[in-house]
Amino acid sequence: MLQDFIAGIRDFSKGDSQADRVVPPTGFTARLTVFAAAAMAFLAVFALALSLASGRLAQRWGDELARSSTIRISAPAGQMDAQTSATLEVLRTTPGVASARALDREEQTALLEPWFGPDLPLDALPVPQLIEVIEEGDGFDSDGLRLRLAGEVPGAVLDDHTRWRAPLVRAASRLRTLGWISILLIGATMAAMITLAANAALAANLQVIRVLRLVGALDVYIARAFVRRFTTRGFIGAAAGTGVGMVLLLLLPSAQTNGGFLTGLGFQGWHWVLPLLIPPFAALVSFWATRAAALRTLGGLT
Repeated sequence: MLQDFIAGIRDFSKGDSQADRVVPPTGFTARLTVFAAAAMAFLAVFALALSLASGRLAQRWGDELARSSTIRISAPAGQMDAQTSATLEVLRTTPGVASARALDREEQTALLEPWFGPDLPLDALPVPQLIEVIEEGDGFDSDGLRLRLAGEVPGAVLDDHTRWRAPLVRAASRLRTLGWISILLIGATMAAMITLAANAALAANLQVIRVLRLVGALDVYIARAFVRRFTTRGFIGAAAGTGVGMVLLLLLPSAQTNGGFLTGLGFQGWHWVLPLLIPPFAALVSFWATRAAALRTLGGLT
């Protein structure tokens, strides 16, 4: 099979104007091939962007949540300041803690505002005191810190974000996997469409093919014309679809800290090179699909 593929590539690169006349340069099959390749490449660009953006999102969520923790202090109003100071002292002497600070009223109000509105009366509600903890190095021993807090500050509860981090990272990773699966399905769909177009072109030129065989033309010679024509159409269509997709991605908002997931949907850095691989991949798919369809059809003729 590898030798046939190398021979096909060699024949494709040489070109043969006489053999190319077997396949009409325009018509329904030509338009179908170019449109299918352009549409599939366009969708592949966005599927690739979605997969890469999901990977970045999973990494960012994992890194950010893994490096921070929260301590919640629930105590009577008269003991809140003392327990807060005691908690900060415990954190100051805990290995792996880079910094710790108690959130002020304005920060806690901002955290609760999306759920309770801007007029939340914190003074009238038993709102716990929150302490933000930033890790360093390999982080701290969460089990050991919980034991220390239970002994020295009974009202303090440590939340290391494990229950939040794992589902978010898992969801983003699955979304990335779905993106790659979508790319594979797009490639399979394009191969099916090009196979149908090649079969239609072969059926429309059966009389010409029979005449060529009568005068001694080999099936490989006839198939070469179809392979070259449809591979070129697939490449041109995919290049057009890829170009349009990349332009539309450039028009999307750039990644922002407060902009959410969709603002970072485009490519970043060297990832802009990856969409350029779509047209050659589409040409390769067109090559295999057309070659298989042509040889199968020609082999079935009597």
